[in-house]
Amino acid sequence: MSISFIDPSVASTKAVRLAQRPASLAGKVIGLYDNTKEQADIVLDAVGDELVTKYGAKGVIMRKGIHYSKPAPLETLEEMARKCDVVICALGG
Repeated sequence: MSISFIDPSVASTKAVRLAQRPASLAGKVIGLYDNTKEQADIVLDAVGDELVTKYGAKGVIMRKGIHYSKPAPLETLEEMARKCDVVICALGG
């Protein structure tokens, strides 16, 4: 009897260029996306506060996903693309 193990994490990939980063967060609207994992909201709240007080972000828009196993709804992605200069996605514990 033969058993095969297939590791899905090992695959060929192509290089993807990173998105352009702003030189500063001052005056920028930051989008924070909570993927619903445990404590992701707590982490994002703390990050949002720091980005406003320490780095001069104009404000924060927080959105929460449906379930961590599901992609962000298209409406949420479109809204964040319209309203935010930068978006950070969080993974909880």
